[in-house]
Amino acid sequence: MQICNQVSCENFPCENINKEGYIIPNIELDVEKINIIMISEAPSDKPDDYFYAKGEPYYMETTLQLFKDAGYDVSSINDIIDLGVYITTAIKCAKLEYSVPTNVIKNCSEILEKEISLFPNAKAYILNSDVAIRAFNYISKRTIGEKAIPKGSTYKIRQNEFFYKNSRVFPSYILTGKNLLIEKSKRKMIAEDIKNAFKSLTE
Repeated sequence: MQICNQVSCENFPCENINKEGYIIPNIELDVEKINIIMISEAPSDKPDDYFYAKGEPYYMETTLQLFKDAGYDVSSINDIIDLGVYITTAIKCAKLEYSVPTNVIKNCSEILEKEISLFPNAKAYILNSDVAIRAFNYISKRTIGEKAIPKGSTYKIRQNEFFYKNSRVFPSYILTGKNLLIEKSKRKMIAEDIKNAFKSLTE
């Protein structure tokens, strides 16, 4: 299945966002083999840096390192997909500023909802940023009537167990950024979340 052919933003209603940086994964994959969905924050304003770009995209630099920290020998996005992991972003256009407007998160959550519904065997979601957590909570509120993740700093709440329908949900930190190569504490916590997501598949 080609993901970008299944979901899209139809009328681009949002302001304060870089619509030139709009992207949905343009990868062909077997959706039934995906067990874990990782949701990061936003696409890069440079398409060549996106997770699924050819070559050595910037977004994969820290992502690959995090999987290695978690004990998985990966060297490309295809290796991650082979583990049964799909990576996407909560919002589908690149940011103009550091923060993401609420209306953008809410609007994009409807696209994200359609996107994750394509994966019938997803049993764990890793929410890699506050934006991803907020977007996922919009989805959860619409579908099951309550937020999947309560208010609170990720550091304080991440040790608790959260569920969306019959799947585990892991609040975590953003996947991308040079700082992650320096901030060992965050690297360690994201790696733990990756390991725990895989562990939850067998529980």
